[in-house]
Amino acid sequence: MFKIYVDGDAFPNLLKPILLKQIERLQIQTIVVANKKINIGDSKLVEYLIVEAGADEADHKIVEMLEEGDLVITADIPLADRVISKDAHAIDHRGELYSVDNIKQYLAMRNLMEKIRESGEMTKGPKPFSSKDSQLFANQLNAFLTKYTKQ
Repeated sequence: MFKIYVDGDAFPNLLKPILLKQIERLQIQTIVVANKKINIGDSKLVEYLIVEAGADEADHKIVEMLEEGDLVITADIPLADRVISKDAHAIDHRGELYSVDNIKQYLAMRNLMEKIRESGEMTKGPKPFSSKDSQLFANQLNAFLTKYTKQ
């Protein structure tokens, strides 16, 4: 059975009960990796791993521990790219399932927007996280789990 890794530093509170319910229902070992205490709920199936503060420390730890077929929940596109390159899966907080077919496009768009911001151009950040985003995440997570678990 695959494991779930959560890039916990920016994990939305609205998603915590959704994820915990699925973890418990399907008995999936889950590891929340962050540089500070993040609690998605009490479960013997959830392990909390705190890494040193610093850019990408949680990402490096996730990639180090990750095995083929595991699932990573992250909004970090460069991390998702590293996950995909290890033949694992990644879902973002708004329900996007990253894949070999789309990750390079997401990465290119992210890099373009970063260059535009570095040039001094003011850009809009992401829209606020909403209940609609929670529903999209829940639907994608459920579709993934239905496909990759034997219930």
